[in-house]
Amino acid sequence: MHIRVLGSAAGGGFPQWNCNCRQCSGVRDGSLRAQRRTQSSIAVSDNGVDWVLCNASPDIRAQLESFPALQPARRLRDTAIAGVVLLDSQIDHCTGLLSLREGCPHSVWCTARVHEDLSSGFPLFSMLKHWNGGLQWQPIELDREPFSIAACAHLQFRAIPLISNAPPYSPNRGHPQPGDTLGLFIEDLRNGASVFYAPGLGQVDEEVLSWMQRADCLLLDGTLWHDDEMRVCEVGQSLGSEMGHLPQSGPGGMLDILEGFDRQRKVLIHINNTNPILDEDSAERALLERRGVEVAYDGMSLVL
Repeated sequence: MHIRVLGSAAGGGFPQWNCNCRQCSGVRDGSLRAQRRTQSSIAVSDNGVDWVLCNASPDIRAQLESFPALQPARRLRDTAIAGVVLLDSQIDHCTGLLSLREGCPHSVWCTARVHEDLSSGFPLFSMLKHWNGGLQWQPIELDREPFSIAACAHLQFRAIPLISNAPPYSPNRGHPQPGDTLGLFIEDLRNGASVFYAPGLGQVDEEVLSWMQRADCLLLDGTLWHDDEMRVCEVGQSLGSEMGHLPQSGPGGMLDILEGFDRQRKVLIHINNTNPILDEDSAERALLERRGVEVAYDGMSLVL
């Protein structure tokens, strides 16, 4: 299985276009040792030729340009995108579909609740039907049964409902239900290698923990270091827990949960511009390195 990190930042990217916090200012003026990042998305493939997008960020055009495998140029109009799986209906995870309109129709896998959000509050399915049939909905059920995507037949996908939060525009905001947010357990049927991808993860219950333990690689929510980070940095009032993101630090935080996961490769993704782990010289980054936890970056490639 091939995994390509197309984007590794949370909504707004890094540096965020309107943010002048220490980290965003530092990466702009060169005083901070850090990499620029686009908004999070990954692509997976079983052959390195046909790829499935897991979320489609607003930065999708730049991400496609940075990864030539997604534009193989086999014909006058071409793409290697064989399908799109949406893990939620967050703006930073689905807006890229608008930029893919010239390539419609696209098969899009998502839950009924995500489809409802994207047919009403943010009606991408309705808007894009005017482009060659638009988005062809492939329902994801919540029965934990595997599903496959024809172009990547050696990969098996399972949708794991997560406790997080629906986007601010959704009527489900503040009242999350199963199907608002998913994790993906993806397994290569040829060698048994697997990854658990969960960029929006508010709580780790026993079921989620069991899927994490089964995986060879973990790509997990790295949004915030502290739950009140946005307030401390004076860039917002929301707590990470209110937005549906488990912080890395503190009792019960991501680092606590990852203790004992010695067999797995552990990677944090969907990293907010305020998170000190973006600073490669920070104490927080050094702590991650000592714990064997990696920080995803744009262009990171994993082969399982």
